[in-house]
Amino acid sequence: MKSFFNLMHTISILLLLNGIACEAKLSTKFYDGRCRDAAAIIRKSIEKAVSRERRMAASLIRLHFHDCFVQGCDASILLDETDTIQSEKAAVPNANSVRGYNIIEAAKRDVERACPGVVSCADILTLAARDASVAVGGPWWNVRLGRRDSTTANRSQAETDLPSPFVHLNTLISAFAIKGLNARDMVALSGAHTIGQAQCFLFRDRIYSNGSDVDAGFATTRRRRCPRNGGDGNLAALDLATPDWLDNNFFNNLIERKGLLQSDQVLFSGSTAAIVSEYSKKPRVFAADFGRAMKKMGEIQILLGQNGIIRRRCSAIN
Repeated sequence: MKSFFNLMHTISILLLLNGIACEAKLSTKFYDGRCRDAAAIIRKSIEKAVSRERRMAASLIRLHFHDCFVQGCDASILLDETDTIQSEKAAVPNANSVRGYNIIEAAKRDVERACPGVVSCADILTLAARDASVAVGGPWWNVRLGRRDSTTANRSQAETDLPSPFVHLNTLISAFAIKGLNARDMVALSGAHTIGQAQCFLFRDRIYSNGSDVDAGFATTRRRRCPRNGGDGNLAALDLATPDWLDNNFFNNLIERKGLLQSDQVLFSGSTAAIVSEYSKKPRVFAADFGRAMKKMGEIQILLGQNGIIRRRCSAIN
């Protein structure tokens, strides 16, 4: 009898460990048993936000990118400043620039009403980036779910690991490689700059440089919204031709020396020039690569299983 109870105890432990192991894996069906409508609820919320403001699609994709590049895709960027947390929102690359926090919080509230304490903010942010892409004509990709939320933020890492808009090609390649993303991933992800806007101070030096890598007519046009002095916060579309659609026109701009940011224009040089040319001619290839690269980026250094928490509000620790 004793051996029987010992056997049953062993089986119980093995089943428990197996359950934990299953929970510690990403899956497209992760919430099927506990919150089957999670993805649909989030999609509806994101579609509503983008329909109100098309620019929000770019902001949500960028928000996801800025989260994943700092201690992984763990929703750390969503945490507010507290006595114990130095918020990433205040980091130089994010302050007065990154937006969409309220959209993710609204989606979280919608999900919490249906399934309290089940869906992580990290998963919501990852799904939101995909849904934002689709809402502006971009590709759809499978999102594997099961991420958990961090209890920490890392402002110092945000100020070192997020690529600057002023850097050279090799620096960009290295910054992405550190995160496990290759040069092709980098160029594909940069294609998100076919939507959205940039502030004047981020491209002023480029349009006043009279450099050989900037089209003179393009520079003149951009100076109208970005004076040599003042107007630092004035906004300009990253892509003048199709600013509200996630398409491959960004790469045509680079070939014509009409990239707004220096870090974008350098992609049409060196080892990545051929990728830019390919994407400019083959929109379907770009769309497929963009989806793959976004999926790959969305699984950087994630928290699984017993690591992390499920936040009740995305901006605060429970």
